[in-house]
Parts: sequence; C-alpha cells; structure tokens
Amino acid sequence: MTHSLLNLGHLADPELSSDLPAIIDLRQSDAPLHYTHAQVRLLAGGVAAWLSARGLAAGSRIAIAALNRAEYLIAYFGIMRAGYVAVPVNIKQSQENIDYVLRDAGIALALVDGPRRAAFEAKVPVLDFDDAGPQGFAAQIAPTDFGFVTPQADDIAQMLYTSGSTGKPKGVPLTHRGQLWALAATSGAVVARADTQERYLLAQPLFHMNGLFMAKRAFASNSLLVIQPSFDVAAYAAALERYRISVLTAVPTMFARLVKDPALLQERDLSALTRVMLGSAPMTAALLERIQRALPGVRVTHGYGTTEAGPAVFGPHPDGLPTPALALGYPLDPTQVRLADGPGPDQGVLLMKNPAVLAGYHNLPEKSAQVLKDGWYHSGDVLRRDADGFYYFVGRADDMFVCSGENIYPVEVEKLLESHPDVRQSCVVPLADEERGHIPVAFVVRRDGSQLHADALKRHALEHGPAYQHPRRIRFVDELPWAGTNKVDRNALLLAARELEAQHAWTQPETETA
Repeated sequence: MTHSLLNLGHLADPELSSDLPAIIDLRQSDAPLHYTHAQVRLLAGGVAAWLSARGLAAGSRIAIAALNRAEYLIAYFGIMRAGYVAVPVNIKQSQENIDYVLRDAGIALALVDGPRRAAFEAKVPVLDFDDAGPQGFAAQIAPTDFGFVTPQADDIAQMLYTSGSTGKPKGVPLTHRGQLWALAATSGAVVARADTQERYLLAQPLFHMNGLFMAKRAFASNSLLVIQPSFDVAAYAAALERYRISVLTAVPTMFARLVKDPALLQERDLSALTRVMLGSAPMTAALLERIQRALPGVRVTHGYGTTEAGPAVFGPHPDGLPTPALALGYPLDPTQVRLADGPGPDQGVLLMKNPAVLAGYHNLPEKSAQVLKDGWYHSGDVLRRDADGFYYFVGRADDMFVCSGENIYPVEVEKLLESHPDVRQSCVVPLADEERGHIPVAFVVRRDGSQLHADALKRHALEHGPAYQHPRRIRFVDELPWAGTNKVDRNALLLAARELEAQHAWTQPETETA
C-alpha cells in the first residue's frame, strides 16, 4: 500500500501484487485452496468488470453474505474497485433483521454462498459462490486487469451494520479516505513492506470490523491470510502450528476458549507466533495471565475500536513508556480524543474525531445527531486515563446500572470475579430490585475440576471489592453463550437471569449450560 491509494478496493493492487501467497482458504481443511496476491488482484478485477457490465448506478449497494472464504474478500475488493459500496451482512442475525438490512441499504445485488442463496434470491439478484454451473461465480468471474474507479473525497466504500442488540441494525457508511487513513495510522506496513511476509489467521467473521480490518491490514502489507470459515478451537490451534502463523488478531472470548485446556497448545510448535492483538470486547487480568502462560514470549496487546470510528485511536506511548497490562494504549493523536460526562477529568465517555469517523448513520438523522456533535463521535464507552496518559476500558455507558445509589459497570464486576483462581470466565447482568433499583447477578464458568461454590465466590468479591459490586445471585454454567460477533451474548444471559429469578431457580446442584 502507498500513500497515493484512493480506492479501498485497490489494496490488492499491481504495486504490491506478486506471486507471494495471499490467501489459504481452509473451507475444506483437507483440501486448502491457495491464492497469490496477483490472483486475488485479477479476480477482484473480474468481479469489478462483471458488476460494471450489469449497468448498475454508481454507488450502488452490493451485499456479501457468506461464511469466511477467499471469494468473500475477492468480492469485497472488486465491489469497491468498481465504484460500488460493499455491504457485508451479518448472517448470524435473524432473517427479519437480514431482510431489514436489504431494504434499508437498498441492496441492488448480493454475492452469497449456497446456504444463503434461497433467502437472498427471493429479495434481490444473486451471484452464488458455490454454484458450479454456468451462472455461478467461477463461471461468471474471469481474471481481469480492471484498474479501479477513482472515488470522490467522501465517497462511501463500505457500509457495515451494527448488531442491533437494542433495536434494528444501524447502517454505518465508511469512506475510502477514512478507511485508508485508519490503515496508515495503525500499520507501519502501510508505508513500507516488511522483508519477511507476516502470516495472519482469520476465524472471526468478515462481516465484523475486527475481522474485516485485519484482512485489509494483511493485504496492505502484502502478507498471507489463512482463512477459516468460522471459529473452531481445535481447528484454530492446528492451523496456528501447521501454517506457522506469526500474527493473530482476535476477540478475547475466542482466546478464553483457546486457552481453556492448557494441553491443547502445549505440544504444538508455535515458535513462529510473535504477536497477539485482542479487541472488540473487554479483557480481564485473569485471561491475560492465562494467555501469557499458554504463549510464553508472545507479545499480547489489547486494542480498541468501534464500527463508527475505526481502530485508529490508541497506540504506543510517544516517549517509549511501556504500555501497562490491560491498557488500551496512548492516543495516536491526543487532540482526537476526549473524555466527557464523567465524575472527573480522567474518566468519562470517550469522544473521537478523526478522518475514519462516520458522517452519520444511514437513514437515521436523529440517531446521528445524538452521537455526532461538531464532528466528535460519542462512543458510549466509558474509559479512564492514568497519570501517564494511557487509557483503560471501564464499561459501556448503557450497560451501567445503579445499585443502592452506586454506579456499577458489569465489566468491573467481571474482572473482580475472574481474579478468583477457580474462575475462567464470567458475565454480569442487572436484575430489577424493589429496594436497590438493580442488583448484579453473575453467570460463571469455573476452571476444569473446580468445586467452587457460589457462597465462596461471593465472599471473594466482598473481600476484594466494594460491597455493592458483589453479585447477589450466581449461576455456574459450562460455557457462556456467544453472539454472532464472537462476543458474549449479554442479552441472552439477561433473559436467562430474569427467567431464573421468576422461577426462583438460582440454586443448583450441578453445572449446566446457560
């Protein structure tokens, strides 16, 4: 990638494209598919040429709906290269929400895999990645040296939709200029390619900013991207070793499962792995310690980003101070971040202003006005700042609840619970209470073999934290449920907590899955 790039789809461009490997697609693990950077560039050009021949208006919205695969990224780059807007669709959400996204975005055409074809074909024209016939992707897309359409300064490159956990999904239009700026701000490889090709492993969904940005970073640096269709613990561990992965970007919940069984990684040769970058969800000290034990010598960092403002917010300290454990980093540009509406100057809701920030939600002017003021994006995330200027995640402002007049952030209680040596993972949600307003209740995953009881864990919380934070109810479970973005599904657990409360069923003799 060079500073002269204008079109985000041009990341797979002639200046970088070569016979170096670009993608290893593990959709069929026993028969991996290999693509070079040159092949990806030409196939993306083929997608751009095919779309251009359809007579679509400039800026038309083109959906992608599939599990992770090479064609997903080929389509993604090709759509933008032709001057259209790529709309990755969260295929794990309800069909009702998917249909809403198709209507709201005004999707003109969709590129899909076989399992998604019927649902999408009923609404819009489709091109099927899995169709082996004359109308399928392989037959229709010929390698083509297409070039790219030069976008205007604020032309939209992609539109991601938020998960919609508190309502309908919200469309987040993001520009070519903003996304290219974010890549340049967060990756030295954007300026000059490293002598040694990095190897990334991707298992988080490409419809989510975390996975999609990692893929773009890999292409910006001419690296190799090993793609798994979805996250499976055993397959992920095997791929780490087999493909000599050097860099990982993942969600903390993925690593909580990866390091659950120490034996899973102990016998593997992971000497090529040098960096693990975690983001999109909070990290606890207990999980960080387990990762460092499982991967000694590997640098583990915890990043921050949002769909609306991208990941180019925090980085290393300009004076070389070491980043403390659990810190998100130091602002890349201190003039682009603020803390507001907090108890003091060093804690509050994070506000961001940079070229990657959205100009407004799609078709939602009132919601846009709520979160955008004078170009500053109000993230809804509460952060604190230490004396050296490093920032730490406290919790979501809308997750915060009041118990007996005290503000409680679930993440703070989860950190407290996970400091117990027998706790592997936890999730805290609020329950309505007549006397206190709300009370914290917890779903907890114990370490294997642990016989930890709820009363003992409550005592631990009372001894190591403020009394108002200790969970009044505890339910032990085998695993925490996941939402479609590989994060813990808090809404599912909130519903489970209400059901347990209604049935007076918190007491349990054995562990079970929530």
